[in-house]
Amino acid sequence: MIPIATTNPVTGQVLKTYEPMSDEQLDGAIDRADLAYQQLRGTTIDQRGSWLNAAADLLEAERDEIARLMTTEMGKTYAAAKAEVTKCAAACRFYATHAAEFLADQPADAQAVSATRAFVRYQPIGPVLAVMPWNFPLWQVLRFAAPALMAGNTGLLKHASNVPQTALLLEDVFRRAGFPEGAFTTLLVGSEAVEKILGDPRVRAATLTGSEVAGRSIAQIAGRELKKTVLELGGSDPFVVMPSADVELAAEVATTARCQNNGQSCIAAKRFIVHADVYDAFAEAFAHRMSALRIGDPMQDDTDVGPLATERGRDEVDAQVRDAVDKGATVLCGGEKPVGEGWFYPPTVVTDLDPGMRMWAEEVFGPVAGLYRVSSYDEAIELANGTAYGLGSNAWTRDPREQERFATDLEAGAVFVNGMTTSYPELPFGGVRNSGYGRELAAQGMHEFCNTKTVWIGEGTATAGVGAHAE
Repeated sequence: MIPIATTNPVTGQVLKTYEPMSDEQLDGAIDRADLAYQQLRGTTIDQRGSWLNAAADLLEAERDEIARLMTTEMGKTYAAAKAEVTKCAAACRFYATHAAEFLADQPADAQAVSATRAFVRYQPIGPVLAVMPWNFPLWQVLRFAAPALMAGNTGLLKHASNVPQTALLLEDVFRRAGFPEGAFTTLLVGSEAVEKILGDPRVRAATLTGSEVAGRSIAQIAGRELKKTVLELGGSDPFVVMPSADVELAAEVATTARCQNNGQSCIAAKRFIVHADVYDAFAEAFAHRMSALRIGDPMQDDTDVGPLATERGRDEVDAQVRDAVDKGATVLCGGEKPVGEGWFYPPTVVTDLDPGMRMWAEEVFGPVAGLYRVSSYDEAIELANGTAYGLGSNAWTRDPREQERFATDLEAGAVFVNGMTTSYPELPFGGVRNSGYGRELAAQGMHEFCNTKTVWIGEGTATAGVGAHAE
């Protein structure tokens, strides 16, 4: 079992450990979540909105302290951690503002269904289990928690075992904001407890952000239990650069897109597919920018890339690069695991890749870019769609016709043209194929864990209420 502990990835030092919850403690936490659901579902949207705005106030007031904790636990730069806290506060305010609109009854054509009134009503379903990863330890949770709590659901968080203090902090923030006891609870348990939690009849659904293996396991358990799931899994996002693109700008954004969060993001651009007409110019600019990034202590203002979150993760990235090099790939920059303490890996660009190399088909969860040359739009699309994943995607072109074609042809949950893939509260977020299913954020993310209830109201006369068909 993986220990539940804070381990500083800069030094490898274990700073704090936690004992997993006992079966009795876990049962009590689920019971409190169920009781809180019975209370929360009866509150008004305005009341829940005031609590969520209070949570945003706390996040903003305590931003620096929270950011330091995240950086200590998983190694993202302090600047990135502060930005993450700010984004979470904004998401809370977004749902506090828009929940009434998203949850409003949706009228239907009453006459067409022989009713005096007909509409769709969105109602909460109960406690939802959230199994969350370490890479965005606050944002990954908030993008589920904010819409779920505003809808009247309660949350049970099983966070990654290496960010326990961030997980406990989130529970404390919602409690201090005024939400009922048990409305949001952190479960300090290992992954082996997930099946028992999801099998509990008081738990009504689950959401997971994580690996494909974890997603399949959750889906299997939930399928057996007939419970709703939303899965946001891995990605190997393409970043396509066409001849009409602003190559220097594309290279600048590509560097950020690959190395954000120390390269540990599901929607980070990972496969850079460049038309032959601009390949050499892009490759030179990209490798130059990647090699110029400063690696070091993530707490320092001048650090661009901190350590990877775990030693195992750093070793896996190194193994993927070594495999490519051993089979004939070319490293344009980086590619060597540093000697010394800390789980650092340099920004790396690898080209001359082929299907026999692990990097061709696998997700690389670190600051390593694969660079590919293509000779046409059709070849770019074939390569971009040539993986089992389908989370995000980037296309760089100033040709309006190509922009429209990319929007249709890229097989992904999101297509960003001339800009970096990111997540916004205003837009739905999720993937297709092995990148998962369902959506977070926007109205769609709120509706995922609602009962979309049909309401039909007739006149109540002797001849009313007889449908055209039995079913």
